[in-house]
Amino acid sequence: MTKRQSKQPVDESRRKFLKYSGAALGGAVVGGVIGGLVGSNLNKSAKEAPTPQESEETPTARDQDYNHALMFFSQEQFQTTEAAAERIYPKDDNGPGAQELGVAFFIDHQMAGAYGFNAREYMSPPFYKAEASQGYQLTFKRRELLALGLDALNEYSEQKHNKKFYKLSPEEQDAVLTAFEKDEVDLKDVPASAFFAMLRNLTIEGAYADPLYGGNRNMDGWRMRNYPGNQMSFTEEIEKEEFIKMEPLSLRDHLQTS
Repeated sequence: MTKRQSKQPVDESRRKFLKYSGAALGGAVVGGVIGGLVGSNLNKSAKEAPTPQESEETPTARDQDYNHALMFFSQEQFQTTEAAAERIYPKDDNGPGAQELGVAFFIDHQMAGAYGFNAREYMSPPFYKAEASQGYQLTFKRRELLALGLDALNEYSEQKHNKKFYKLSPEEQDAVLTAFEKDEVDLKDVPASAFFAMLRNLTIEGAYADPLYGGNRNMDGWRMRNYPGNQMSFTEEIEKEEFIKMEPLSLRDHLQTS
C-alpha cells in the first residue's frame, strides 16, 4: 500500500452567506463539517469577538486547537486510525505522510459531522443486496462502519500478533490491512473490504482537503502536488503559457482577511 491583513468585522449579509453556504461547500469537497465550523465561528456578533488586545491567541492558534481536538474517536480509535492512515499514505521522499498531515483528525471530524451520520442519504429499510456499481448501500452509518472496522483491526491484530494494530511493525500492519482489503476478515455481516475502501478514501481526502477540515496540515499535501488551493482569482496568470507555481491558500485565509 503506497501512495504515490485586515481584520474588520464581517458584515451581516456576508456572515449569513458563509453560514448557509457552508453545507454546500462541505458536500462539494467531501460532505464535511464546514457548515458547523464556519457557522459556529461566524455566528457570533462582532462585539462578542475578542479584539487582538483582549486575547493573546492568534486566529491560527485557535484554528489549530480546534483542528487537533477529537470529536468522535476514543484515544485508541484515534491511534489505530493514525497508524492505518500512515501505512496507506506513508511518508517518503516526496513529502510527509498521513500522520504529519493530520489525516486522523480530518477523519475524526468527518465522522462527527453530517457525513459520518449519512445525513443526506436515504437510510431506511427495506435493504437489498446492491450491485458493486451502486456504491455504498450498507445499513451502517459511516461512523458505525468505521468504529466497527477499527475495533476489528485491533482484534485481528491481537489474534495474529498479540498486539494492538498501532503497536505492530509497519510490515505487520501492511499484512493486516491487506487481509481486510481482500475480505479475509469476518466483519459481522459487513465486507471487510468496504471498511478498508472507506478508510483509504478518507485518508486520501484528508491529505488533500482544505486544512479547514482538519487534515492537509500546513497545506503540505497541496504543496506536494503544486496545487494552489483556494485562490480567489487567476486573472493575472490565466493568459501565461508557462507553469506558475503559487503559494497555496486555504478557506481559512479568506475568512481571516474578510
